[in-house]
Amino acid sequence: MEYRRLGRTDLNVSLLCLGTMTWGQQNTEADGHAQMDYALEQGINFFDTAELYSIPPRPETQGSTERIIGSWFKARGSRDKVILASKVIGRSDSTWYRDDGSKGELSRAQIEEAVNKSLKRLQTDYIDLYQIHWPDRPMPWGSNPTIFRHQEGQSHPIAETVEIMTDLVKAGKIRHFGLSNESAWGTMTFLKHADAKGQARVQSVQNAYNLLNRTYEVALAEVTMHENVSLLAYSPLAQGYLTGKYLDGARPPGARTTLFSRGQRYENPTAEAAIRKYIALAKEFSLDPAQMALAFVNSRPFLTSNIIGATSMEQLKTDIASIEVTITPELEERINAIHVEHCNPCP
Repeated sequence: MEYRRLGRTDLNVSLLCLGTMTWGQQNTEADGHAQMDYALEQGINFFDTAELYSIPPRPETQGSTERIIGSWFKARGSRDKVILASKVIGRSDSTWYRDDGSKGELSRAQIEEAVNKSLKRLQTDYIDLYQIHWPDRPMPWGSNPTIFRHQEGQSHPIAETVEIMTDLVKAGKIRHFGLSNESAWGTMTFLKHADAKGQARVQSVQNAYNLLNRTYEVALAEVTMHENVSLLAYSPLAQGYLTGKYLDGARPPGARTTLFSRGQRYENPTAEAAIRKYIALAKEFSLDPAQMALAFVNSRPFLTSNIIGATSMEQLKTDIASIEVTITPELEERINAIHVEHCNPCP
């Protein structure tokens, strides 16, 4: 296993990060424990969760993933072997996260309530990386976020959020903080306020990045390289669509899209054409399509850790084995040719 430095911290995280969001719905507590056992044996020292999980968001399962991780920490005594990341929700109309039924927002009271609840569920005294799951301000979350439409709306000032996170670091509840589903402007604004006052600096951005969505390269990759803000890539398999298992409308039993119908982002004619070409390319090079897709993400110079998720041990073993796959110059050239032809069909 390869390890890379997280932002400007002294933490070296594994190239692969264990995603956990299925635990509590698609996976049982026993499944989650088995996955953590195996991942740790394979050298993965980085786990990612959130107060929102499991997925899809539901009042009755909220926090279930953190509780499963917490019971594993207690049973195994392995807290010191894991670099743990969790998240607080951004602005939301959902009312089941807070004790008083408030809608989600990044106020001091809500962030402090969220982190205290996460610590209790996780059965730990600290979280290594505490991330803002999505911004507090309005963002273009529509059908195509690459078409910019400015939106007005309520939000807490970013400077205020930096101050809150700094206070959590000083209190020892978190070691560092990061962002998720964030833009280049948002990331740089967080950095500007932190650097101006010597406060806690953003160390990471957790955004979608895969063969069907390389929009991170447009602006944020440069931020990563110059500011040492780590990319933690989620959905490296495009919710499983890059394996080809959903082609021609297929719905395998137990798969996420089959159960929850949440794959619309990856369902359009351009995406399907691109997926077919990537799968054919993998076969031409005698590679598993999933491993080729993961290896491409692994090989990016602006990546720190690639967040993999699995609902079976077979999937997990296949995903972890992607670290043995090399993206040769010839293969990268062929991948880029498909990308130019079908550029970011699933932003």
